[in-house]
Amino acid sequence: MAKKKQANQVNEIDQTVAASKDFVERHQKSIIFGGGALIIVVVIALLMHQFYFVPREQKAAEEISAAEALFRSGEWDKALNGDGENVGFLEIIDNYGGTKSGNLAQLYAGLCYAQKGEAQTAIDYLEDFDGCGDEMVSNAALGALGNCYAEVGENLKGAKILVKAAKKADNNTLSPDYYLQAGQLYAAEGDKDKAMECYMTVKTKYFQSVAAQEIDKFIETVR
Repeated sequence: MAKKKQANQVNEIDQTVAASKDFVERHQKSIIFGGGALIIVVVIALLMHQFYFVPREQKAAEEISAAEALFRSGEWDKALNGDGENVGFLEIIDNYGGTKSGNLAQLYAGLCYAQKGEAQTAIDYLEDFDGCGDEMVSNAALGALGNCYAEVGENLKGAKILVKAAKKADNNTLSPDYYLQAGQLYAAEGDKDKAMECYMTVKTKYFQSVAAQEIDKFIETVR
């Protein structure tokens, strides 16, 4: 199976090289006389994508799967640094920056450090995560970032991020919890109005959520 896959990859490379060579030969005059620079750039970009970026994406995706398994089992240090046989998220970040898996490793690393109680380091990695095309994951990452800021004593910044995450998510799964957490942070800072606003959002907009079942007791604390 592996040999067949390798053969297919070699065949694809040969086809791409042949097509690129044919393209250059057919447009040789254009390349030499005016407008040629743009054509050369396009050809180089295509070759870079095929022979550099695609293989890097594939290799990164293969390597991150083992680290994800360690993360799911709660082995935070091994997930970060590897287990002796497989690399961890930190090495994936170093080796595959700019790939989808390299970006996702930033999120995983942040969550690992958060679980280890190293909130400031978690913040550094979570800040570098720039989304992954999945709204639920991106919003959950934002919520984790808000909680980490609260862990390092930046309650107001944490609350603002949690409200932002709640608004972006706008669902009964994440939003009520984020509003509740933000309300508690605002209350801790003495801003009862904003705390009440967060709590009332849970009560009125997400009344079917689990958080709404106990929201009244929080509302009473800031009346």
